[in-house]
Amino acid sequence: MASSTVIPPPTAPFATGKKEFGLSGFCSSQPFSSRKSRKSASKKIVSVMAPQQAERRPATTGSVKNAMTMTEKILARASEKPALSPGDNVWVDVDVLMTHDVCGPGSFGIFKKEFGENAKVWDREKIVIIPDHYIFTSDERANRNVDILRDFCKEQNIKYFYDIKDLSDFKVNPDYKGVCHIALAQEGHCRPGEVLLGTDSHTCTAGAFGQFATGIGNTDAGFALGTGKILLKVPPTLRFVMEGEMPEYLMAKDLILQIIGEISVAGATYKSMEFVGSTVESLNMEERMTLCNMVVEAGGKNGVVPADSTTFEYLKDKTSKPYEPVYSDEKARFLSEYRFDISKLEPLVAKPHSPDKRALARECKDVKIDRVYIGSCTGGKTEDFLAAAKVFLASGKKVKVPTFLVPATQKVWLDLYTLPVPGSGGKTCSQIFEEAGCDTPASPSCGACLGGPRDTYARMNEPKVCVSTTNRNFPGRMGHKEGQIYLASPFTAAASALTGYVTDPRDFLQ
Repeated sequence: MASSTVIPPPTAPFATGKKEFGLSGFCSSQPFSSRKSRKSASKKIVSVMAPQQAERRPATTGSVKNAMTMTEKILARASEKPALSPGDNVWVDVDVLMTHDVCGPGSFGIFKKEFGENAKVWDREKIVIIPDHYIFTSDERANRNVDILRDFCKEQNIKYFYDIKDLSDFKVNPDYKGVCHIALAQEGHCRPGEVLLGTDSHTCTAGAFGQFATGIGNTDAGFALGTGKILLKVPPTLRFVMEGEMPEYLMAKDLILQIIGEISVAGATYKSMEFVGSTVESLNMEERMTLCNMVVEAGGKNGVVPADSTTFEYLKDKTSKPYEPVYSDEKARFLSEYRFDISKLEPLVAKPHSPDKRALARECKDVKIDRVYIGSCTGGKTEDFLAAAKVFLASGKKVKVPTFLVPATQKVWLDLYTLPVPGSGGKTCSQIFEEAGCDTPASPSCGACLGGPRDTYARMNEPKVCVSTTNRNFPGRMGHKEGQIYLASPFTAAASALTGYVTDPRDFLQ
């Protein structure tokens, strides 16, 4: 089995601005090291480079008078300001506002309280309402929430309401989509240069399209429903440069787990996280969405990937609305910059009970598990299931623990039954999953990612150990407060299902 080069750790933690970060979180050895970098240093890329010590000054000559980052430019456009700097407070025009069945009712209540029972929303075509969290359940309060969404959308004549009426068979609900963050992209609501807000912390997923996307609370959402505006403080930007060819056993989940493990769950608090470099450019849109999805697990305000030909190609059949991408200026000011050589990274997991408890999958091989969960906005996209199917196909074996599959959207569910898996001789994901002994793919929704009512599919109602492609592993996140969740890529999740232990996917992919 081929192995990545392990660079020995430094004798002291590296400095980032005024803070110091160690390299805790690994089971034992780590795939990367950290070291300071100066302009005179070698051009060889190491795993992480401490930020430049000299402050980056804005350009004062030439066509660019005030150099800005992508996030600053987007917010400047949305606030009609010629230039912005981190810390500025500005009123921003909202391009898209999304809410779902958990937060929608509360947001509507605040809207009516503040603007009046008969008030109308600021723009019925810029509001997207997506039931997705607690859908396939007999819980009366959960079902009532969807009824409240339906009543509000009818009253306000909301154009984009993805309703579900028949819970017994999602396929007879043509309007129903599934997980909001994936549906937003698939239905063409994500566009470069725009501002997208949602009453869900993982709204930052849409930053993969080169836009400013962040989660907000019900109060802000209620205000935005009436005005189309929100007051925001401009965040400083952390820049993550990822270079090197992506090994065939890695996915974007490994990249973001590495970053969160490096900077901690508080390392990007109210900061923008910008992802660039040849590795990022090689990722498809779904993988970029995984990368941006979990910036909030580092405390980030938003994540963003510069729009390129991959972005534009994805959007071709998704939207007809014009959009204008923006990019960070060459002399834009970044609070910190980190550099990674992805070719040296190994498959990772995040151990219970925090997304920054980074560990090598191969060093956790003695961790016995009870189940595997493949789904959610982070790990329930088409590419995620194709990756899992690749591992099952390569092994030719059956899973040793219950393996639950929850497609994010109706489109993903359909892909599982129609798209042939490369190298399978024409087999679909669903056929490969059935041969491997997995559960039948469930109705598309957030499923057990947020726990939900007790009858939620695959919810942990007992203290189980689970390898999951979701994004959080806090106590009680998937149900039982004593459950243990190991966050992992679909590759690692599928490999673990085949052995009943946390397993490095290279055991099957090489």
